[in-house]
Amino acid sequence: MPKTTNPMAKRSGASTNIILTAIVLVVAVAVIGGVVFFGGGGTNSTNGSDKVAASVLHPEGSNKVLDAGEGAPTLVEFVDYQCPSCHSYYQAVNTKIEQEYDGKINFVVRNFPLDMHPLAEPAARAVEAAAMQGEFKQMYHKVFDNYSSWAAASGGQNVSSDKQRAQEQFTKFAEQIGLDVDKFQKDMQSDQVQQRIDQDRSDGEQAGVSGTPTYFLNGKKVEFGSGGNPVQHLREELDGALAK
Repeated sequence: MPKTTNPMAKRSGASTNIILTAIVLVVAVAVIGGVVFFGGGGTNSTNGSDKVAASVLHPEGSNKVLDAGEGAPTLVEFVDYQCPSCHSYYQAVNTKIEQEYDGKINFVVRNFPLDMHPLAEPAARAVEAAAMQGEFKQMYHKVFDNYSSWAAASGGQNVSSDKQRAQEQFTKFAEQIGLDVDKFQKDMQSDQVQQRIDQDRSDGEQAGVSGTPTYFLNGKKVEFGSGGNPVQHLREELDGALAK
């Protein structure tokens, strides 16, 4: 007699396969979801509504481009002075915000020199040395307004690694601002200035900064997205903070 097959066995086997497939899918989704949830993109305290503490973003004594006093919205930028993107944002965004929101917001600038830019740390030292003579804002503008004279390589296509040329330019800026040049040059090489830069970088890393420029408004990271108008986006964020 020909062998018969139990139709229930077929259904049972199919059902088992379906159940096993479903279990595999559920486990896969759970694992992927866990990676997304716990990975968080490598940031710290900047997701969703979480905020980074003021003591991390702008501790007492932080350098300010704008100072509207206690209670005003506080914009913080972590910057690399040789970063081409930072220079572009300075021209397209920062200068406009500085003009339009003077007296309305605090604008704090912190150092975050990246290893890929060989003159970023010397520039940060120049700005901090000027700050020690009360001229942070003036040197901040000098360094960015004259970016091509020290930061860009010949032809302007790449960043420069010419430390001697950069130092000559920084000294020139110090003279133009009216600093005590001898003190400026000594302060540039001082442990105090280096510790200031190291603390800024450490605070930035704690806040989740991994590239420059990175902005925070009232403790929350500003997400510009892609394809939009960054200065208009920041205006909207600032106006919203001022309206609260």
